[in-house]
Amino acid sequence: MTPARRRQVACRAQRELGVSERRACNAIGQPRSTQRHKPKPRDGEAELVKRMKELAKKNPRYGYRRICACLQREGYRVNRKRIHRLWRKEGLKVARKQRKRRRLGHSGNSVKLRKASHKDEVWCMDFVHDQTDDAKMVKVLPILDEYTREWLGTSVERSINAEGVIATLEALVATRGAPAHIRSDNGPEFIAEALKDWLATKGAKTLYIEPGAPWENAYSESFNSRLRDELLDRELFGSLAEAKVVLDDHRHHYNHDRPHSSLEYLTPVAFAAKCQPLAESTAMADGTTAHPRTLVQVGT
Repeated sequence: MTPARRRQVACRAQRELGVSERRACNAIGQPRSTQRHKPKPRDGEAELVKRMKELAKKNPRYGYRRICACLQREGYRVNRKRIHRLWRKEGLKVARKQRKRRRLGHSGNSVKLRKASHKDEVWCMDFVHDQTDDAKMVKVLPILDEYTREWLGTSVERSINAEGVIATLEALVATRGAPAHIRSDNGPEFIAEALKDWLATKGAKTLYIEPGAPWENAYSESFNSRLRDELLDRELFGSLAEAKVVLDDHRHHYNHDRPHSSLEYLTPVAFAAKCQPLAESTAMADGTTAHPRTLVQVGT
């Protein structure tokens, strides 16, 4: 037991059994100086706890590690052990959900066999659906950089066809440049000849996953799960325009404020800023060569 817990036991023994403090402390192995010690809160701890609870309330799916990373980025000089102690003291927790693990897949275009090794080598995309409060569909198309985990752009409409996908990608390519590859499933919007022809003009290749194997597009599936958990399941959109504004605000939060566990709790933008230019092109797993982009090792 911790000294604080032994202190409680000794006090209870004195109160219920009528024994002296000396005898109670001897029985449980508690030094009397420790028993009489009155813990004092550290300077600024009330402010720290207040801010920790504010972050936990704003981001209910964040655990104490991610909250600690947020606090450190804001300038608080804390470590995980201290935040964990205060987290437990305040009774904060994230409800655990059991999820079955899926295999990563075996096709040549899966994230396991064709993993991005530098920035803008592989973008991924997949649809996620929601609705406004009038029960009309909202179709969302997030596009991610698999290496930096940046949420590059989003299309939010009632319906999105191949032309809508092209328009979204064209806006991104105009400002960021074309990726070497784009990973997606075999939906009709993604396998349309118009999209394939447009990608060919930009020098980008497609990585279509196996039908019925969404885990092969794992980064996109994981992102959509987090998007639903942290935003879509918490927000009721009154209109399509409201959905566009809220999703755009959340994209900025995701890229600039949300620590990412796979990036050693850096934000995607902070991680991307650390990427250094490649001197040579990078070979893909199947022997093809991607265009020179950027490369950084996590933790550098």
